[in-house]
Amino acid sequence: MLTQLHLKDFAVVSANAVALEAGFTVVTGETGAGKSLIVDALLCLTGARADSGMVRFGSTRAELSAAFDLADAPAAAAWLSENDYDEDGECQLRRVIRADGGSKAWINGRNATLSQLAELGALLLEIHGQHEQQHLLDRRRQLQLLDDYAQTDADAAEVSRLHRHWLDLQNQLQAMTARGDVSDQLAYLNHQLQELAQVPLDPDTIEAVSAKHKRQGQSQQLLMACNTALQWLEGDHAASAMPALQAARGQLLKWQDADPALPGIVELLDAADIQMKEAVSQLQLWQSDIDLDEDDIQSMEAQIGLWHDLARKHRVPVAELQAKAQALQAEADALNDADARLQALHIQGQEAASAWLRCAKALQDKRQQAGLQLASTVSQLMAELGMAGGQFAVEWQDNADHSPQGHGLARAEFLVSANPGQPPRPLRKVASGGELARISLAIEVATLGLDPTATMVFDEVDSGIGGAVAEVVGQKLRALGAQCQVLCVTHLAQVASLGHHHLRVAKHSDGEATQSQVTALQGDARVQEVARMMGGKTLGPQSLAHAKAMLADAQS
Repeated sequence: MLTQLHLKDFAVVSANAVALEAGFTVVTGETGAGKSLIVDALLCLTGARADSGMVRFGSTRAELSAAFDLADAPAAAAWLSENDYDEDGECQLRRVIRADGGSKAWINGRNATLSQLAELGALLLEIHGQHEQQHLLDRRRQLQLLDDYAQTDADAAEVSRLHRHWLDLQNQLQAMTARGDVSDQLAYLNHQLQELAQVPLDPDTIEAVSAKHKRQGQSQQLLMACNTALQWLEGDHAASAMPALQAARGQLLKWQDADPALPGIVELLDAADIQMKEAVSQLQLWQSDIDLDEDDIQSMEAQIGLWHDLARKHRVPVAELQAKAQALQAEADALNDADARLQALHIQGQEAASAWLRCAKALQDKRQQAGLQLASTVSQLMAELGMAGGQFAVEWQDNADHSPQGHGLARAEFLVSANPGQPPRPLRKVASGGELARISLAIEVATLGLDPTATMVFDEVDSGIGGAVAEVVGQKLRALGAQCQVLCVTHLAQVASLGHHHLRVAKHSDGEATQSQVTALQGDARVQEVARMMGGKTLGPQSLAHAKAMLADAQS
């Protein structure tokens, strides 16, 4: 429910705050006073296009804001939560329109796009009297309204579910059919699998063979180093270490008695000889433990080379060859079973289409019955609302290709003939704004309580009528106001007197500037406004008494 509306420098309004309540609120005022400014402001706050002409002359920008109580708007509350705009159960819309034509919008203080304003606005209020804002002109909304009226929402949801299931089967069937002849594909897959089967592909084996090959390669190099070291230690060439050490010891040993220092040096050479012999012994022992199998090394090198060739061919790391082989095998298995799968999909598709058709037919029967009942009720209400002889009807247009569709067997189109003798035309093509507003009112009254929108706004719904018809319009609006919040811009006293609340828009001028102000009326002020609306510049006792009586009758 709309609770607050703030306007600043909007058209001829310098600043105005309007508090709104539940029930039926009428908005009145002299011609040209700016009664429709409230409607225009709400349109801007729900995503309508704005231009610089909406900014008050001499101002740099216009500011609009509205506050809503979400207690009666669960769909709007859910939208706010889904889009991360929720704020403790509150909803505030704000829009700034600059004099250069640009604008910005906010939802609960956070930046928003105009499309987001429009999405949320459609869940908060519904404006009648402006073609571009009427949800009833949308054929999808018309079908939804019929489902609400017939209480077939669950049936419609099941039809939609069955359509999605059928469509999924068709997509699978199309994907398999698009493959064409699978024999060549299967032969190529089997060839690839045979290549991969030449060597073990599990990652553990690959890692173990690679590690062993690395060790063998290092052992071969170490063995060469060991042989070289032994040659240098005890080889038969003159530069070998041990023969040279022994020759040096022999020379010093002859002269050790000649000098006290020589025996110590001989001892050192003896120790070095012992250490070198030990080193040679350990090298020979280690050398004997190394087992080099050239055939094994060549076999490992061939295996590793094949792994790398396969990895390059399939464009995967060596460690992922097994996963690639499994994927190819799964693809081959699927192709081997292609014929059986195709046949199964055909059968499943036919069963899904039959299930959809049964459900869609049952739904269509209920919709058609509801359409006839709605058409009769709306046609009767149209006569009461000053369109005697007018007719309302629901036309059904079958699906062109008769295949399962998410909406059911047919689409609905609301048709209307506002005057006797005129052929019914689609509601979306009705040209008269006043007639369109009254037809919308008739539909809203006929479907009272079914529309989830918490606030409805009617702009000049009583255009072109008067007398008893105007009173009927007011009564219908008041009845609608018992179910939801209703705002109506009106110029008829009969309608104004039936409102639960009354707002007056008045224009004032100080000779230099003109501005409009919205004021809530009660008591004598409301009596005077209703009397003014009945005609006459001078409000005499009779017109005031008549206005007071009208208000008393309406409230009773």
